[in-house]
Amino acid sequence: MVVLKVKRGDETLFLYETNVGEKTDSVIRDLVAIYNGQLKVQRVCMEIEELAEHGTMLPSEMIGLNDDQIEELKLKDIWADKCIPSGGFTFNKDPMLRRNGQQPNEAMGKVLANTITEAKAMIDKNLAKSSKTLSLKAVQEAINLLRGAVTIVYPMQLPPHDTIRMEFTNTEDLSGTQASKEVIEPSKAQLWFAGRQIFMGKLLKDYLGNNDKTKVVVKLNQLGEGPPGREAVISEQMRRQMMADSFRRQEELKMSLL
Repeated sequence: MVVLKVKRGDETLFLYETNVGEKTDSVIRDLVAIYNGQLKVQRVCMEIEELAEHGTMLPSEMIGLNDDQIEELKLKDIWADKCIPSGGFTFNKDPMLRRNGQQPNEAMGKVLANTITEAKAMIDKNLAKSSKTLSLKAVQEAINLLRGAVTIVYPMQLPPHDTIRMEFTNTEDLSGTQASKEVIEPSKAQLWFAGRQIFMGKLLKDYLGNNDKTKVVVKLNQLGEGPPGREAVISEQMRRQMMADSFRRQEELKMSLL
């Protein structure tokens, strides 16, 4: 099996196992789905952290309003009484004025916190450092794990406008957010190897050769971003070692001339 070290820019994202006889279409599709899935897990974990602290999300017309403004406009969060966390809650006002302040109890908070830790570990970019590959199945398992934890705490489901529920149903709207700049549109995805773009409708071996027992670096980007920078011929660690060796030889030469 060939192992692809997948990068975006200079950042290593994950390792992916495939074979050189695989169609480029399916490889590119998988790589983009895994990368976007990593981003989704990270977004959901961040929002669940807020859920554990400040409860469910307020309706859009109430977000950012203080208590006086809400009272003046006679607005009401009709979901506050419907979506009470298992075991009850304590009030912990959200300083960002996004969530209703109904914080789950300590036990339910631990359920969410422990699941966040486990899900993050499943898609962590540091997996690549330990030579562990990442699959689309693993990403989906991380998402299902998070969904299960939220269901334990909120068996009646979250409000339909809550970002977490929208992420789980793939109806999230990322327009105008920083997250939208990170996600790669599948129809605009590009994959590069050694300065060459890997096109659809080919086989990996058309670019990587027939050696199925190798590890190569490929780079993901999006149409319009231009070709990604080439990988350094030598690693930073090797460069430093070569400089140190050169310096030592110069010192040895100086000593021999004394």
